[in-house]
Amino acid sequence: MPVIDKICYVSRLRYMNTGEKFAFSFLTLIGCLVSRSVVMALFVLAVMSAINVGKSGIAPGRYMKLMLIPLGFLLAGTAAVMVNVSGEPLDAFAIPVGGLYLTGSKEGLFRGVQMVSTALAGVSCLYFLSLSTPMTDMLTLFESWRLPSVLTELMLLTYRFLFILLETAAWMTVSQRSRLGDRDKKTWLRCRGMLATSLFLLAIRRAGAIYDAMESRCYDGTIHMLRESRPPKAGEILKIAGFEALLLGMILADVTKWEWMLWMR
Repeated sequence: MPVIDKICYVSRLRYMNTGEKFAFSFLTLIGCLVSRSVVMALFVLAVMSAINVGKSGIAPGRYMKLMLIPLGFLLAGTAAVMVNVSGEPLDAFAIPVGGLYLTGSKEGLFRGVQMVSTALAGVSCLYFLSLSTPMTDMLTLFESWRLPSVLTELMLLTYRFLFILLETAAWMTVSQRSRLGDRDKKTWLRCRGMLATSLFLLAIRRAGAIYDAMESRCYDGTIHMLRESRPPKAGEILKIAGFEALLLGMILADVTKWEWMLWMR
């Protein structure tokens, strides 16, 4: 079972109404994207992290590892926004390198911090949903919205086959390492080439075996899932509404403008 599914099924928020979790996650995400406020993004990041660790029961170390995955991509992507190579120094910092400068402007630094904080807040919102809601619960919610069954079944199969590909790659990597496939760089490159060559064929074979198993269980073109009724709770709805009202107030107060003015002083 994929790690994400394992976390979902042991989460203390597993049996919270799926519609409530979906609304809370996406309304908060939309608020962060609309505002682009650093203060609001850090506030959302702190709240979502507290919920994911404190309420959902995810181990702090595991959650930190999950958050570090997008952070690395974000820092690499925003470096081009914050750091420039120029013949003249800019107003934030300047490091002379030969006849040029590694330099940055206050505006560029602000935009970089804004992008990283907003993206991390958005990731924490999506982690709240994905680490507490199994895929079958999400598909049940989509079916209640009368989405076409073809779409929901494609989503389920794509989700499953994606992890089949990752699991197959992990097993092949372990097998290569057990045969000293990473003892030197030349051997490592040759083994990775072999893995890339055979991975797709092995994944297709496993996918075919899963389809055969579905056929043996009377698959008729429709994937039937067990549905559990979890009615929404008034107290949880009030808490979500209060939190979203607070975020709306921060958006209407135009916090980003005040942040920009303080940063440029």
